[in-house]
Amino acid sequence: MSYRCFVNEDCFDGVAATSRVPSRCLVVLVLYLLLSSALLGQSQPSQQEPVVSVKVKVVNMLVTVRDKHGQIVRNLTKDDFTLQEEGRAQVIRYFAKEDNLPLKLGLLVDTSLSQRRVIDQERSASHGFLEQVLRDQDSAFVLHFDREVELLQDFTSSRDKLYSALGAIEIASASSDNSSSGPDSGGGRRGMHHGGTLLYDAIYLASNELMKKQEGRKAVVVLSDGVDRGSKESLDTAIESAQRADTVVYSILFKDDEGYGSSGGFGFPGMGGGGMGRHGGGGRRYPEEQRPDGKKVLERISRETGGRMFEVSKKQPIDQIYGTIEDELRNQYSIGYTPDQPDDSGRYHKIELATRQKDLVVQTREGYYAEP
Repeated sequence: MSYRCFVNEDCFDGVAATSRVPSRCLVVLVLYLLLSSALLGQSQPSQQEPVVSVKVKVVNMLVTVRDKHGQIVRNLTKDDFTLQEEGRAQVIRYFAKEDNLPLKLGLLVDTSLSQRRVIDQERSASHGFLEQVLRDQDSAFVLHFDREVELLQDFTSSRDKLYSALGAIEIASASSDNSSSGPDSGGGRRGMHHGGTLLYDAIYLASNELMKKQEGRKAVVVLSDGVDRGSKESLDTAIESAQRADTVVYSILFKDDEGYGSSGGFGFPGMGGGGMGRHGGGGRRYPEEQRPDGKKVLERISRETGGRMFEVSKKQPIDQIYGTIEDELRNQYSIGYTPDQPDDSGRYHKIELATRQKDLVVQTREGYYAEP
């Protein structure tokens, strides 16, 4: 850039300017240069200071509170709760009543031979449950499991598609469910058919491949006798996958006293519908109980993920159970906090939420995994 000194002609008289510049012209020139420099500095972006990015972990919990009579308590505020992590008091920073937040729901139906006498009840009650609980902004999926895990319907808001998936649920045939080896010689599903009930694999896949990608309130309902035979994943891994996906697991215990399919074997993977792929089989990696207690298994899964376990009986039919689950899903508190000691180690942290009113029962997750 060139500069001109707008002063009288006697500033220069034809000789070298550098040797004959009057003082008043020099002053003007210096001032002009300073002003131009300042203006140029304003037109260019200033050098930015280094930005420090801090990832803040927020732990969210869906909470149901009941009184001593088992009735849901709907009128609590943030100040009615106390929260601890690993024994240290935490500050609740987010609190809301989540009765209208969109719901992501999954139905996991046990179709092993042990359920053959109750499958019609499960199908009919599930149809009614979806009819009552789903609203326009909600979506659900349907998955069944026996010797394989198969996604019958991916997330959808279409009731017709979900009802169609429920209609496609059928019990695995006795020949394929109890067979120990050999391919399917009939006209049914292709592949090796071994006995098994892949409960843990079903929960793992539903959590890790479906629920983990979703936002908002998430819950799955498992209809089973709770006896796993042949899963590749362990019970601990299944629970962990649900916890990492922030998914609440409700369990509905259906027991067929006739005891079909109780001997089981090693599971073999099936072709997963809707892009879930194959899972299970290949030999069990974990010790298998001789007589697993399905009720205790389902109780643990639900308790550690913030859900509940229900047992179908004459006094408590499945329709009534579904009504209770619907009531809970529509009357929850959402509580969030930032841990006082940030951690990205991936380890499990125990949390304890309680109410100041001692006779109330709080139902929520028992902890979380600190994501790296």
